[in-house]
Amino acid sequence: MNKNIGFRRSIYRSWLDAAAMLATETDDSAQLRAQLDPVVAARIDGKESQRMALDILVKIWGTSRETNFPLRQEALKLWQISKSEDEHLWLHYGMILAQYPFFRLSVTTIGRMSQYTDTITSKDLKSRLSAELGQLGSLDRAAERVIFSLRDWNILAPAAKQYTYTPRRQAFRTEQKELQLWLLSAALLAHPAEELPFSELVRLPELFPFCLTIGVQDVRESARFEVNRQGMSWDMVGLAAHIQGLKVGP
Repeated sequence: MNKNIGFRRSIYRSWLDAAAMLATETDDSAQLRAQLDPVVAARIDGKESQRMALDILVKIWGTSRETNFPLRQEALKLWQISKSEDEHLWLHYGMILAQYPFFRLSVTTIGRMSQYTDTITSKDLKSRLSAELGQLGSLDRAAERVIFSLRDWNILAPAAKQYTYTPRRQAFRTEQKELQLWLLSAALLAHPAEELPFSELVRLPELFPFCLTIGVQDVRESARFEVNRQGMSWDMVGLAAHIQGLKVGP
């Protein structure tokens, strides 16, 4: 995995909403950044902190040589037809998975821990991330930024003990199949594997906040994926060529 952490600021949900809304109006990242500047400045002080927050927001919803344009364009279309804040969170989350490997590793770790325990601690998360990435000097603070952000997005709920949190498993639901399929494509794009069994794909630990109800036939019928049958009942799912070609390596 790329050990460049990148996700170095707590990101408020209101910032993400503003970035996505503005991105529906412009593909110019410089303009997006300029319009987000006062939004960020109203919440935090310090030019360096503001710069880092803007860097993250523009990387998520702006355009650059790293942007997966099919993923982004579909996300912006879904943003405009999705009516609830919960549905908009599916889009923010998927875009961040696709852009930030450290964020993906963090939520994957939280998802795995939440399969065996109702609460997690920041100490346990940092310990597991250190075991995976080594002793990076900025790791502890970056993990705290992820936890703060997940709390602000209502994905982690504070528990009774300090620095202890309850992951809200399958808390976010949607009847939009296209939104569920889009999130799966974002998760597979971010995943180091080229393809996964369908049964594993819909149970990826990093998708723990979301309730997925689609079946393999929905994936077969989607232009985002290619599904190959192996054996009697083994459906392997990969990304379609127009998305797969822009997959970032681990």
